[in-house]
Amino acid sequence: MQYPVSPKVGPSRFRRFRLFSPILAGATLRERLIGCLGALLAIGLTGVISGYLFGQGPHLPLIVAPMGASAVLLFAVPASPLAQPWSIIGGNTISALMGIIAADFIRDPIIATGVGVSLAIGAMSFTRCLHPPGGAAALTAVLGGPVVAGWGFLFPFVPVALNSCILVGLGLLFHKLSKRNYPHVVPKPAENTHQTIDLPSAMRVGFREEDVDAALQALDETFDIDRADLGRLLQQVELQAAIRSNGKISCADIMSRDVIAIGEASEPDAARHLLLKHNIRTLPVKDPEGRLVGAVGLRELSMSTETIAHAIARPAVARPSDPALSLLPVLTDGRTHAVIIVDDDYRILGLISQTDLLSAVARLLPKADNAIPAVA
Repeated sequence: MQYPVSPKVGPSRFRRFRLFSPILAGATLRERLIGCLGALLAIGLTGVISGYLFGQGPHLPLIVAPMGASAVLLFAVPASPLAQPWSIIGGNTISALMGIIAADFIRDPIIATGVGVSLAIGAMSFTRCLHPPGGAAALTAVLGGPVVAGWGFLFPFVPVALNSCILVGLGLLFHKLSKRNYPHVVPKPAENTHQTIDLPSAMRVGFREEDVDAALQALDETFDIDRADLGRLLQQVELQAAIRSNGKISCADIMSRDVIAIGEASEPDAARHLLLKHNIRTLPVKDPEGRLVGAVGLRELSMSTETIAHAIARPAVARPSDPALSLLPVLTDGRTHAVIIVDDDYRILGLISQTDLLSAVARLLPKADNAIPAVA
């Protein structure tokens, strides 16, 4: 909800507190609570496991302070390039090593801290494991006192690397159980399913990769987001803007209601006959109770000589109230020819083909007096 601004308190007054506003995009309450729980479990178990393996006492820190900062990244922003496994393990270990080297060659602690952090940033950058807590690991190695000095060049490995490995291992398990995408893997870009050198249809208009690179170069800033993720985000922004502008058109408005379907116990020849007779490319398959179980096309039927049940493919589905333009990514992926509209019980209500959606989009285009008529 957006509250009105009091006449006595103009927008300029709010700008003074801008530095105290949340800056994480997409950080829902659920995501934040999951992050808190993950950090609680992982940090506690990291200390317990480290103590079990090497014992406790003043001769060895149970868990080094930079692990707390690593946990913030690992559980609060797991999609960040700075929070990936190699960033955490490599960044902390290499930075601690740089701190040990700086402390060994430079006796003045003030100068050693600056040199250690500087070397850590450079080393992490070149080894592609930039991790902000690495700076703290370098400082710990320089200012750790007799305990760190006693371990010398083993300190970056025990306990720093050990803590980091245990933390990452627990993070992998936690994110898997909570169904989060970690390590963060950017989906592969769309491919041309026709095996030609042309770009996929969805990538032939709008911005391209070189446009993203040019924009980043023009802004001359570094952002905490993977470049491929940035492209995906911009594509989604374009889609959401189109849906907002034309959100009144729903799937129910343009779907075909007289849907040709077939039972899952039918013969493949019967399905081929319906596909050819009605000149369609997607044939919904129903169970005996009339619920959607899948879809078949000529490609799927060519791979099966038994019942249709052996050729069923997973269908693309939507609800009647969904915005029609939200189907654009699905119907332009080069594989999907139709989206089946179902109710909450998965009963078939309608079907939207590529032609149906194209006709709807065409009606949204501005009419031009000098439009060139299509030639058959």
